[in-house]
Amino acid sequence: MSSPFHLPAPWLRAQACAVLLAFSAHAPAASPDTSPAPASASAAAQALRATHQRTGAKLAQNGFGRPIQLDSMETPNGLQGDIYAVVDHPLPEISAALKESARWCELLMLHVNNRRCRTGTSPQGGEMLTLFVVRRYDKPVEQAFQLPFAYRVASATPEYLSVEMNAANGPLGTSNYRVMLEAVALDGQKSFLHFGYSYDHNMMVRMATEAYLATFGRNKVGFTVVGKEADGQPDYIRGTRGLVERNAMRYFLTLDTYLSSGAGAPAERRERSWFAAAEQYPRQLHEVDLDTYLAIKREDRQRDGAGR
Repeated sequence: MSSPFHLPAPWLRAQACAVLLAFSAHAPAASPDTSPAPASASAAAQALRATHQRTGAKLAQNGFGRPIQLDSMETPNGLQGDIYAVVDHPLPEISAALKESARWCELLMLHVNNRRCRTGTSPQGGEMLTLFVVRRYDKPVEQAFQLPFAYRVASATPEYLSVEMNAANGPLGTSNYRVMLEAVALDGQKSFLHFGYSYDHNMMVRMATEAYLATFGRNKVGFTVVGKEADGQPDYIRGTRGLVERNAMRYFLTLDTYLSSGAGAPAERRERSWFAAAEQYPRQLHEVDLDTYLAIKREDRQRDGAGR
């Protein structure tokens, strides 16, 4: 997120929260041994297929140039974003790529503001994924906020995949982060994905974020069309929902890029693909030039020994 460097504390809170909006929760992290029973997984698969049928018209006709539906909303305590999409990947391929926390670290690092990712084990024995997020892409990793997520595969059957990440606390008045991915097979070659997230914030953070978006971030827009400009061009949603939608799309594109690149793809090839995908929506997502983005990611890999 672009913003001035020297701002008073409320503005810094707003910037930090803006970067982190793509991760949130409204429930405590589940224990790693509480995966749904097969009957529950089957019901969840049926529910996701019903969602696909219900959103068919929006998937077929939208402004994304591909079958995607993006929803955002303000909740009583925070914000929530959901992306639904048809992807050209069979479910077994998606499950193989996204069942391991280390794979999630690889794909999450495509986002320009994510500077480090670590996997480990909690004191209770569950899987953990810790993401280091900077408030602006050119800030050093030493200034990153840490988000320690409890990671679990909630369900992995031949017909349905569900992965959840939860973090009870975040920086600067944010809390209850949740990230979730679910996928169901449509046929042997296509699947339907749902990527969702939510988070809570206190009143001070909410007011600071809204104030930032009304001044320095007033030109930032999301994807939902709320009307037409005087010249007939689409008038896109702004404010906190616009912020949610931008980050939702960035993170969905990390998923899609990772799936499309295939196992063992060189990191820079993935990075170039993610950047190109984001640049398809320059009004919403352009933040940095390609050379700068690649240099940042190269620095991250060299610092942490993350490979190619």
